[in-house]
Amino acid sequence: MAKNDLISTSFWDEYSQKVQDRMNNPKFMGEITEEEAKEKGCKLIVADFGAESCGDAVRLYWLVDEKTNIIKDAKFRSFGCGSAIASSDTMAELCIEKTVDEAVKITNIDVEKAMRDDPDTPAVPPQKMHCSVMAYDVIKAAAAQYKGIDPEHFEDEIIVCECARVSLGTIKEVIRLNDLKTVEEITQYTKAGGFCKSCIKPGGHEKREYHLVDILAQTRAEMEQEKLSAIADAKTNPNASDMAFEELNAIGQFKAVENLIDKEIRPMLQFDGGDLDIVDIRESDDSYIDIYIRYLGACSGCASGSTGTLFAIESVLKENLSPKIRVMPI
Repeated sequence: MAKNDLISTSFWDEYSQKVQDRMNNPKFMGEITEEEAKEKGCKLIVADFGAESCGDAVRLYWLVDEKTNIIKDAKFRSFGCGSAIASSDTMAELCIEKTVDEAVKITNIDVEKAMRDDPDTPAVPPQKMHCSVMAYDVIKAAAAQYKGIDPEHFEDEIIVCECARVSLGTIKEVIRLNDLKTVEEITQYTKAGGFCKSCIKPGGHEKREYHLVDILAQTRAEMEQEKLSAIADAKTNPNASDMAFEELNAIGQFKAVENLIDKEIRPMLQFDGGDLDIVDIRESDDSYIDIYIRYLGACSGCASGSTGTLFAIESVLKENLSPKIRVMPI
Protein backbone atom coordinates (compact mmCIF):
# COMPACT_ATOMS: atom_id res chain seq x y z
CA MET A 1 0.00 0.00 0.00
CA ALA A 2 1.32 3.45 -0.94
CA LYS A 3 2.07 6.11 1.67
CA ASN A 4 -0.89 8.28 0.63
CA ASP A 5 -3.18 5.23 0.88
CA LEU A 6 -2.02 4.66 4.46
CA ILE A 7 -2.62 8.31 5.33
CA SER A 8 -6.08 8.29 3.76
CA THR A 9 -7.09 5.05 5.48
CA SER A 10 -6.03 6.35 8.89
CA PHE A 11 -7.71 9.70 8.33
CA TRP A 12 -11.08 8.27 7.31
CA ASP A 13 -11.22 5.95 10.33
CA GLU A 14 -12.82 8.81 12.30
CA TYR A 15 -15.57 9.36 9.73
CA SER A 16 -18.52 7.02 9.22
CA GLN A 17 -19.11 5.53 5.80
CA LYS A 18 -22.36 7.50 5.61
CA VAL A 19 -20.44 10.74 6.09
CA GLN A 20 -17.91 9.78 3.42
CA ASP A 21 -20.70 8.88 0.99
CA ARG A 22 -22.51 12.18 1.57
CA MET A 23 -19.27 14.16 1.24
CA ASN A 24 -18.58 12.68 -2.18
CA ASN A 25 -22.14 12.22 -3.46
CA PRO A 26 -24.59 14.55 -1.69
CA LYS A 27 -28.17 13.78 -2.66
CA PHE A 28 -29.75 17.14 -1.85
CA MET A 29 -27.15 19.67 -2.95
CA GLY A 30 -28.56 22.22 -5.36
CA GLU A 31 -30.96 25.13 -5.65
CA ILE A 32 -34.72 25.58 -5.88
CA THR A 33 -36.02 28.45 -8.01
CA GLU A 34 -39.15 30.57 -7.79
CA GLU A 35 -40.27 29.00 -11.07
CA GLU A 36 -40.12 25.50 -9.52
CA ALA A 37 -42.03 26.75 -6.49
CA LYS A 38 -44.81 28.19 -8.69
CA GLU A 39 -45.01 24.98 -10.73
CA LYS A 40 -45.53 22.93 -7.58
CA GLY A 41 -47.80 25.44 -5.89
CA CYS A 42 -45.46 25.89 -2.92
CA LYS A 43 -43.81 28.76 -1.09
CA LEU A 44 -40.04 29.06 -1.55
CA ILE A 45 -37.95 29.72 1.55
CA VAL A 46 -34.23 30.53 1.24
CA ALA A 47 -32.30 30.84 4.51
CA ASP A 48 -28.61 31.39 5.22
CA PHE A 49 -26.46 30.66 8.23
CA GLY A 50 -22.71 31.13 8.70
CA ALA A 51 -20.42 29.79 11.43
CA GLU A 52 -17.88 32.49 12.28
CA SER A 53 -15.77 29.95 14.19
CA CYS A 54 -14.70 28.11 11.03
CA GLY A 55 -15.79 30.21 8.07
CA ASP A 56 -18.36 27.65 6.88
CA ALA A 57 -21.79 28.71 5.65
CA VAL A 58 -24.91 26.94 4.42
CA ARG A 59 -27.93 28.05 2.39
CA LEU A 60 -31.14 26.06 2.82
CA TYR A 61 -33.98 25.92 0.29
CA TRP A 62 -37.46 24.73 1.29
CA LEU A 63 -40.59 24.21 -0.78
CA VAL A 64 -43.47 24.48 1.69
CA ASP A 65 -47.09 23.60 1.01
CA GLU A 66 -48.83 26.52 2.73
CA LYS A 67 -52.07 24.58 3.10
CA THR A 68 -50.48 21.88 5.25
CA ASN A 69 -47.19 23.58 6.30
CA ILE A 70 -45.40 20.46 5.04
CA ILE A 71 -41.93 20.78 3.51
CA LYS A 72 -42.27 19.06 0.15
CA ASP A 73 -38.66 19.43 -0.95
CA ALA A 74 -35.37 20.68 0.46
CA LYS A 75 -31.98 21.43 -1.00
CA PHE A 76 -28.84 23.16 0.17
CA ARG A 77 -25.68 24.93 -0.86
CA SER A 78 -22.71 24.49 1.46
CA PHE A 79 -19.67 26.71 1.55
CA GLY A 80 -17.23 24.82 3.72
CA CYS A 81 -15.55 21.53 4.44
CA GLY A 82 -16.67 18.00 3.57
CA SER A 83 -18.23 17.51 7.00
CA ALA A 84 -20.37 20.59 6.45
CA ILE A 85 -21.57 19.13 3.16
CA ALA A 86 -22.43 15.78 4.77
CA SER A 87 -24.25 17.43 7.70
CA SER A 88 -26.20 19.77 5.42
CA ASP A 89 -27.16 16.91 3.10
CA THR A 90 -28.44 14.88 6.07
CA MET A 91 -30.28 17.88 7.47
CA ALA A 92 -32.06 18.57 4.17
CA GLU A 93 -33.23 14.96 3.95
CA LEU A 94 -34.53 15.00 7.53
CA CYS A 95 -36.67 18.07 6.73
CA ILE A 96 -38.57 16.59 3.80
CA GLU A 97 -42.22 15.61 4.46
CA LYS A 98 -42.16 17.17 7.93
CA THR A 99 -44.21 20.18 8.90
CA VAL A 100 -42.27 23.34 9.62
CA ASP A 101 -43.01 22.90 13.33
CA GLU A 102 -41.66 19.34 13.22
CA ALA A 103 -38.56 20.37 11.28
CA VAL A 104 -37.60 23.05 13.77
CA LYS A 105 -37.32 20.32 16.42
CA ILE A 106 -34.49 18.66 14.48
CA THR A 107 -31.30 19.21 16.49
CA ASN A 108 -27.62 18.84 15.69
CA ILE A 109 -27.76 15.62 17.71
CA ASP A 110 -30.38 14.24 15.32
CA VAL A 111 -28.22 15.19 12.34
CA GLU A 112 -25.07 13.59 13.76
CA LYS A 113 -26.85 10.40 14.81
CA ALA A 114 -28.43 10.06 11.37
CA MET A 115 -24.93 9.97 9.88
CA ARG A 116 -23.69 7.14 12.11
CA ASP A 117 -22.99 3.67 10.77
CA ASP A 118 -23.87 2.21 14.16
CA PRO A 119 -25.65 3.86 17.12
CA ASP A 120 -22.66 3.84 19.50
CA THR A 121 -19.94 5.25 17.23
CA PRO A 122 -19.82 9.00 16.48
CA ALA A 123 -20.09 9.84 12.79
CA VAL A 124 -17.38 12.52 12.84
CA PRO A 125 -14.44 13.48 15.09
CA PRO A 126 -15.23 16.00 17.88
CA GLN A 127 -13.68 18.95 16.05
CA LYS A 128 -16.25 18.54 13.25
CA MET A 129 -19.37 18.52 15.45
CA HIS A 130 -19.91 22.23 14.82
CA CYS A 131 -20.99 21.34 11.29
CA SER A 132 -24.14 19.60 12.56
CA VAL A 133 -24.82 22.58 14.86
CA MET A 134 -24.72 24.84 11.78
CA ALA A 135 -27.27 22.59 10.06
CA TYR A 136 -29.51 22.86 13.12
CA ASP A 137 -29.24 26.66 13.13
CA VAL A 138 -30.15 27.12 9.47
CA ILE A 139 -33.37 25.13 10.03
CA LYS A 140 -34.38 27.65 12.69
CA ALA A 141 -33.57 30.48 10.30
CA ALA A 142 -35.75 28.93 7.56
CA ALA A 143 -38.65 28.24 9.91
CA ALA A 144 -38.48 31.75 11.34
CA GLN A 145 -38.55 33.22 7.82
CA TYR A 146 -41.58 31.11 6.91
CA LYS A 147 -43.46 32.20 10.03
CA GLY A 148 -42.17 35.77 10.03
CA ILE A 149 -40.71 35.60 13.54
CA ASP A 150 -37.35 35.66 15.31
CA PRO A 151 -35.45 32.32 15.13
CA GLU A 152 -34.96 32.32 18.90
CA HIS A 153 -38.75 32.22 19.33
CA PHE A 154 -38.80 28.51 18.53
CA GLU A 155 -36.71 27.52 21.50
CA ASP A 156 -39.22 29.17 23.85
CA GLU A 157 -42.07 27.17 22.31
CA ILE A 158 -40.42 23.84 23.18
CA ILE A 159 -41.23 22.65 26.69
CA VAL A 160 -38.54 20.27 27.94
CA CYS A 161 -39.84 19.73 31.48
CA GLU A 162 -43.64 19.42 31.57
CA CYS A 163 -43.74 19.13 35.36
CA ALA A 164 -42.09 22.50 35.97
CA ARG A 165 -43.05 24.00 32.54
CA VAL A 166 -39.46 24.92 31.66
CA SER A 167 -38.64 25.69 28.02
CA LEU A 168 -35.59 24.80 25.98
CA GLY A 169 -34.71 28.47 25.60
CA THR A 170 -34.75 29.01 29.37
CA ILE A 171 -32.56 25.97 30.06
CA LYS A 172 -29.95 26.96 27.48
CA GLU A 173 -29.91 30.56 28.69
CA VAL A 174 -29.44 29.54 32.32
CA ILE A 175 -26.61 27.16 31.41
CA ARG A 176 -24.83 29.98 29.60
CA LEU A 177 -25.42 32.76 32.13
CA ASN A 178 -24.41 30.67 35.14
CA ASP A 179 -21.81 28.44 33.48
CA LEU A 180 -23.63 25.29 34.60
CA LYS A 181 -21.75 22.03 34.17
CA THR A 182 -24.07 19.31 35.52
CA VAL A 183 -27.70 18.26 35.23
CA GLU A 184 -28.00 18.64 38.99
CA GLU A 185 -27.12 22.32 38.67
CA ILE A 186 -29.77 22.75 35.95
CA THR A 187 -32.36 21.32 38.35
CA GLN A 188 -31.19 23.63 41.13
CA TYR A 189 -31.54 26.71 38.94
CA THR A 190 -34.72 25.86 36.99
CA LYS A 191 -36.45 22.92 38.76
CA ALA A 192 -36.35 21.03 35.45
CA GLY A 193 -35.84 17.32 36.14
CA GLY A 194 -36.76 17.67 39.79
CA PHE A 195 -40.07 15.80 39.67
CA CYS A 196 -40.84 12.82 37.40
CA LYS A 197 -37.27 12.95 35.98
CA SER A 198 -38.34 11.80 32.49
CA CYS A 199 -36.65 14.84 30.96
CA ILE A 200 -33.22 14.09 32.43
CA LYS A 201 -32.15 11.30 30.10
CA PRO A 202 -33.67 8.69 27.77
CA GLY A 203 -35.42 5.79 29.45
CA GLY A 204 -37.78 7.61 31.80
CA HIS A 205 -41.39 6.52 32.30
CA GLU A 206 -42.59 9.21 29.87
CA LYS A 207 -41.01 9.51 26.42
CA ARG A 208 -39.53 12.95 25.73
CA GLU A 209 -38.03 14.53 22.62
CA TYR A 210 -35.45 16.57 24.54
CA HIS A 211 -33.35 15.51 27.52
CA LEU A 212 -31.27 17.59 29.91
CA VAL A 213 -28.13 15.51 29.39
CA ASP A 214 -28.19 16.26 25.65
CA ILE A 215 -29.09 19.94 26.06
CA LEU A 216 -26.26 20.39 28.55
CA ALA A 217 -23.73 18.67 26.28
CA GLN A 218 -24.83 20.67 23.24
CA THR A 219 -24.85 24.02 25.05
CA ARG A 220 -21.46 23.41 26.67
CA ALA A 221 -20.04 22.49 23.25
CA GLU A 222 -21.42 25.73 21.75
CA MET A 223 -19.93 27.73 24.63
CA GLU A 224 -16.53 26.13 24.15
CA GLN A 225 -16.65 26.74 20.40
CA GLU A 226 -17.45 30.42 20.99
CA LYS A 227 -14.60 30.68 23.47
CA LEU A 228 -12.16 29.14 21.01
CA SER A 229 -13.40 31.45 18.28
CA ALA A 230 -12.79 34.51 20.46
CA ILE A 231 -9.27 33.31 21.26
CA ALA A 232 -8.58 32.60 17.60
CA ASP A 233 -9.80 36.06 16.59
CA ALA A 234 -7.49 37.63 19.16
CA LYS A 235 -4.56 35.60 17.89
CA THR A 236 -5.17 36.34 14.22
CA ASN A 237 -5.70 40.10 14.44
CA PRO A 238 -3.04 42.47 13.02
CA ASN A 239 -1.66 43.27 16.47
CA ALA A 240 -0.81 39.63 17.05
CA SER A 241 1.24 39.08 13.89
CA ASP A 242 4.17 37.79 15.92
CA MET A 243 2.14 34.72 17.00
CA ALA A 244 3.70 31.60 15.45
CA PHE A 245 1.44 29.37 13.38
CA GLU A 246 2.32 26.41 15.62
CA GLU A 247 1.03 28.31 18.66
CA LEU A 248 -2.43 28.95 17.21
CA ASN A 249 -5.28 26.66 18.16
CA ALA A 250 -7.02 24.52 15.52
CA ILE A 251 -9.50 27.24 14.57
CA GLY A 252 -6.79 29.88 14.27
CA GLN A 253 -4.71 27.58 12.07
CA PHE A 254 -7.70 26.79 9.87
CA LYS A 255 -8.45 30.48 9.37
CA ALA A 256 -4.83 31.27 8.57
CA VAL A 257 -4.59 28.48 6.00
CA GLU A 258 -7.97 29.31 4.45
CA ASN A 259 -7.10 33.00 4.11
CA LEU A 260 -3.76 32.24 2.45
CA ILE A 261 -5.29 29.70 0.07
CA ASP A 262 -8.05 32.17 -0.88
CA LYS A 263 -5.43 34.80 -1.67
CA GLU A 264 -2.58 32.85 -3.26
CA ILE A 265 -3.80 29.44 -4.41
CA ARG A 266 -7.53 29.20 -5.08
CA PRO A 267 -7.60 31.78 -7.92
CA MET A 268 -4.94 29.77 -9.77
CA LEU A 269 -6.89 26.53 -9.40
CA GLN A 270 -10.23 28.09 -10.33
CA PHE A 271 -8.70 29.59 -13.47
CA ASP A 272 -8.24 26.01 -14.74
CA GLY A 273 -11.67 24.86 -13.56
CA GLY A 274 -10.53 23.34 -10.27
CA ASP A 275 -10.58 24.04 -6.56
CA LEU A 276 -9.75 22.44 -3.24
CA ASP A 277 -11.39 21.81 0.13
CA ILE A 278 -9.50 21.93 3.44
CA VAL A 279 -10.77 18.83 5.21
CA ASP A 280 -8.75 18.90 8.42
CA ILE A 281 -5.56 20.12 10.12
CA ARG A 282 -3.71 17.86 12.56
CA GLU A 283 -0.40 17.74 14.39
CA SER A 284 1.41 14.51 13.51
CA ASP A 285 3.43 12.28 15.82
CA ASP A 286 6.68 13.51 14.22
CA SER A 287 5.93 17.18 15.03
CA TYR A 288 4.69 18.14 11.57
CA ILE A 289 1.40 19.94 10.94
CA ASP A 290 -0.53 17.92 8.37
CA ILE A 291 -3.10 19.78 6.28
CA TYR A 292 -5.52 17.38 4.59
CA ILE A 293 -7.03 18.67 1.35
CA ARG A 294 -9.45 17.30 -1.20
CA TYR A 295 -9.21 18.42 -4.81
CA LEU A 296 -12.42 19.53 -6.53
CA GLY A 297 -13.48 20.01 -10.14
CA ALA A 298 -10.75 19.63 -12.74
CA CYS A 299 -8.12 19.25 -10.01
CA SER A 300 -9.65 16.00 -8.77
CA GLY A 301 -8.54 14.11 -11.85
CA CYS A 302 -5.33 16.00 -12.59
CA ALA A 303 -2.05 14.05 -12.41
CA SER A 304 -0.17 17.11 -11.09
CA GLY A 305 -2.36 17.06 -7.98
CA SER A 306 0.21 14.76 -6.38
CA THR A 307 3.28 16.40 -7.97
CA GLY A 308 3.63 19.95 -9.28
CA THR A 309 0.39 21.42 -7.97
CA LEU A 310 0.86 19.78 -4.57
CA PHE A 311 4.44 21.08 -4.37
CA ALA A 312 3.29 24.62 -5.22
CA ILE A 313 0.54 24.57 -2.57
CA GLU A 314 2.87 23.21 0.09
CA SER A 315 5.61 25.72 -0.79
CA VAL A 316 3.26 28.69 -0.40
CA LEU A 317 2.00 27.45 2.98
CA LYS A 318 5.50 26.68 4.25
CA GLU A 319 6.90 30.03 3.18
CA ASN A 320 4.09 32.09 4.68
CA LEU A 321 2.96 30.06 7.70
CA SER A 322 5.36 27.35 8.88
CA PRO A 323 8.15 25.14 7.49
CA LYS A 324 6.61 22.27 9.46
CA ILE A 325 3.54 22.11 7.23
CA ARG A 326 2.82 19.06 5.08
CA VAL A 327 -0.06 18.95 2.62
CA MET A 328 -1.87 15.60 2.31
CA PRO A 329 -4.33 15.09 -0.57
CA ILE A 330 -7.02 12.51 0.26
